[in-house]
Amino acid sequence: MPPSDDLFGAVAPPPPAVEPAGHRPLADRLRPAILADVVGQDHLLGPDGTLTRMLDRGSLASLILWGPPGVGKTTIARLLAAQAHLHFVQLSAVFSGVADLKRAFDDAAKRRRTGQGTLLFVDEIHRFNRAQQDGFLPVVENGTVTLVGATTENPSFALNGALLSRCQVLVLRRLDDAALDLLLTRAEAELQRSLPLTDEARATLRAMADGDGRYLLNMAEQIAALPPATAKLDVPALSTLLAKRAALYDKDREEHYNLISALHKSLRGSDPDAALYWFARMLAGGEDPRYIARRLVRFAAEDIGMADPNALPQALAGWETYERLGSPEGELAIAQVVLYLGTAPKSNAVYTAFGQARRAAKATGSLMPPAHILNAPTKLMKTLGYGAGYEYDHEAEEAFSGQNYFPDGMAREQFYRPRDRGFEREIGRRLAHWAELRAKRQDGE
Repeated sequence: MPPSDDLFGAVAPPPPAVEPAGHRPLADRLRPAILADVVGQDHLLGPDGTLTRMLDRGSLASLILWGPPGVGKTTIARLLAAQAHLHFVQLSAVFSGVADLKRAFDDAAKRRRTGQGTLLFVDEIHRFNRAQQDGFLPVVENGTVTLVGATTENPSFALNGALLSRCQVLVLRRLDDAALDLLLTRAEAELQRSLPLTDEARATLRAMADGDGRYLLNMAEQIAALPPATAKLDVPALSTLLAKRAALYDKDREEHYNLISALHKSLRGSDPDAALYWFARMLAGGEDPRYIARRLVRFAAEDIGMADPNALPQALAGWETYERLGSPEGELAIAQVVLYLGTAPKSNAVYTAFGQARRAAKATGSLMPPAHILNAPTKLMKTLGYGAGYEYDHEAEEAFSGQNYFPDGMAREQFYRPRDRGFEREIGRRLAHWAELRAKRQDGE
């Protein structure tokens, strides 16, 4: 009898050949065997962690694991399956299509009929389109699979709402310095030798990993491959040997918006040093300086406004200088704008006033201007009272007539309320003086 090809046939497949440990990448050899060995995710796996409580209750929900590369998403999914006694199936959204999903769902349904549950792990789940994501809904909802999706993208943008409503999103943190140092210690125990690094170079190695444990171990493996008699590497020697990990930055993804938000809020908080840092981070990530220049112009209008009327011309001048010089020379002009805006007095009074005026305009519909401020180029219009009673302000006392310029039937409103900062302090004095003159004129009438 040939071996049964039934998924649950009595004939077991031959065990896979065990690859010698020395032939496996160090990161794979150090993959944790139990959840307690996963580093850097205590908020999920510690004594009071979310996943710990789920497993203690025996109710593992479908999950979306959101975090940067190299923090343990795949490892955690494998260990969750083992801890919950679920059959582990792994797919990658990069290489899988509808046929692969259907096969996985059908196999999971067969297991379910025998009492065996399935944990379906989908790496890069955000790469599935909306129709493919919808395919998960029935099997997640009826319990055919416990879905664990891994993504480096913000699920709010990358996954559809129907799938998100059926899964719990858990955020995995980039590995901090302590977690990375623990990984290096484990690597040295596995390699049975210390890495030939000075203390400063060891710290630099952790910094080069930028929170990615897998990348750290790959670099450690390169260092361990040096001849045993190699002298300890200092920071310059380490930098020569290894390439620094590229900073996480995708101009079309969430990190793009995170960093521009950090730049904007640092400027608003009048912290020019932090703003300059985020500007440099965006440039290092490959951001188009024109995009940053455009956002700085917006900031000048939104968050400084009339508190420093020179902010907007400065922002435009920096943008124009970059257009003339290009990179890298023109970037210095944008850096100057960042410092100017960061140190300028702040006011959102213009931004707030414009928003209030737009709401008022929408609410009042098509009210006409008062007749006295309408031009009367024809006899009919003069007959209708256009322009009657208009006072020419330049001929009025203090060049201020105090007439009403709002529509008839609409009460006067104050939209613009200058702050007592920067140039707006002087504007506030002017407005207060004009308000006093207006009130006197109205009392005189």
